[in-house]
Amino acid sequence: MHGGKRAAFVAVGSELLRADRLDTNSLLATRLLASCGYTFVEKRCVEDNLSAIGTAIRELLGRTELVVVSGGLGPTADDVTREAVSHEFGLELVRVAALEEALAARYQRLGRSLPEIARRMADVISGAEILPNPQGTAPGQLLATGNGLVLLLPGVPSEFETILRTHLLPRWRGQGGVLLRTLHLAGVYESQVEERVAPLYARFGRERVTILAARGRVDLLLQASGPQAAAELAEMEEAFLAVVGEDVFGYDEDTLPAAVLAHLRGRGWRVAVAESCTGGALASALVGVPGASDAFLGGVIAYDNCLKQQLLAVPAEVLERCGAVSGEVAEAMARGAQRLGAECGVGITGIAGPAGGSEEKPVGTVHMAVATPQLLRQAHLRFPGDRAMVRELAVNFALDLLRRAVEVP
Repeated sequence: MHGGKRAAFVAVGSELLRADRLDTNSLLATRLLASCGYTFVEKRCVEDNLSAIGTAIRELLGRTELVVVSGGLGPTADDVTREAVSHEFGLELVRVAALEEALAARYQRLGRSLPEIARRMADVISGAEILPNPQGTAPGQLLATGNGLVLLLPGVPSEFETILRTHLLPRWRGQGGVLLRTLHLAGVYESQVEERVAPLYARFGRERVTILAARGRVDLLLQASGPQAAAELAEMEEAFLAVVGEDVFGYDEDTLPAAVLAHLRGRGWRVAVAESCTGGALASALVGVPGASDAFLGGVIAYDNCLKQQLLAVPAEVLERCGAVSGEVAEAMARGAQRLGAECGVGITGIAGPAGGSEEKPVGTVHMAVATPQLLRQAHLRFPGDRAMVRELAVNFALDLLRRAVEVP
């Protein structure tokens, strides 16, 4: 997307450069601040170093209106973001008594005394706005410089998101003049979606549509701005739904597991799962939704054939004749999951790799089935990628197969 105000992101943390840690806050900031009219044009990851942090912020402010900085606000010696900004802009760090008292009270509630080093989290850059952090200890800070805004936020994702949503989005959305609508699709690939929506680009403008692909899911992000933004966005949504509607499971903040559970509740049904190659990942996705217990009964991880027979009543003859990775076994597993006491059952069996494949059943082969009181559906899929990718794709495609089977009209 183009236009609007330009923004940049700085992820602070040596662990992001030298350990198995991923920055996800930049993705969240990009999504949330788009509704405020900000377009992110650059992202950097820097170590816990005063000079590196300060230089990155100074350079990015030269060509953007906002620099979002994530991390380095904690109590330890390597948390130097406050000091870096203070030094770079020649501003004093001021210890705020109210923040220090709040820190002491928080530690006391946890049965601990406030360590001397933790008092650093009460230091605020002179002239910066304090953004309280109800999820943690270090507050955010918003500093207006001569060249633009510098926003300092904690690196913990939940704290990062809470401060953004609580203090900044309500204020900035009213100034941005940009409206967004996200259509969430599942059971399709990015190229399929692109082919179907491409004819609409001439009507609405390619720059107002973003396609974001995940494993087994695709997001269509629609944007409108100006005095007629609401009407234009409604028109866009109607047009795009007309070509992708059958694959849409939700909007904006919706998730696929939550959508599935909502449809099950709408029918008064519960689901149980029988997993082999996904090893419980499908069940984990469902129980990750608050309140899942009223629609999700539980499941069985039947990795070995003996458990498929003993716990799910998969016939030995079917396993012998068709093999564990087959549509017949997936169906039997789904029926076995129903026998646990649920109206609906899901069965997944496959070869996630890297070994175990054959010419007839190569790595990435997955069979899945969904059984409901009304129907039995099966899918035979061949997924690309490594073991982790195959398993994640299998979970999302199984959720979507279940969603389509139980969707309330």
